Amino acid sequence: MQAVLATAAYQPGSLEDFDRLYRDCYPRVLRTLLGVLRDRPAAEECAQEAFVRALRAWPRWRPDAPAEAWVHRIALNVAMSYRRREGLRTLGQAVLHLGHAPVAATTPDPAESAELLAALRCLPPRQAAAIILRFSHGYTNREIAASLGVAESTIASRLAAAKARLRRELEGNAQVAAERSR
Repeated sequence: MQAVLATAAYQPGSLEDFDRLYRDCYPRVLRTLLGVLRDRPAAEECAQEAFVRALRAWPRWRPDAPAEAWVHRIALNVAMSYRRREGLRTLGQAVLHLGHAPVAATTPDPAESAELLAALRCLPPRQAAAIILRFSHGYTNREIAASLGVAESTIASRLAAAKARLRRELEGNAQVAAERSR
């Protein structure tokens, strides 16, 4: 994975280098945000906003950290802000609809009904991000720490907690499925 984050050198402020960075890491950033947000339109919106912010800050980027890790950090910050805003909006809608008949749910995306995605949904966003960066992108703890701007030991803790919670969720789902089949 070092090769992924240590691609050819980028020059801060170079639009050609930023275009190359965008082409090289947009798919991975989008997959990360899909895992964190579990909503394609929201992930695409956050990815777009992250790259807009990165472009504005590109002249100030310091090459002492991998450019892709820097963009991932921006993208994850945008996603966390998005989730906070959506949580407040959802809470506001719930308060407005108190006492009204429930609104019919939309047809779920089949990918969102998968057992693993359901378990990932139970994780706090920072744990979900660590899991996705590790198991979807193959990043090391050091690379994840650089992407998220935290200590490597924090990543180890987040991964351990996330794996334990995922294990409990998946085992619980398996028990429920077994009981239903009886």
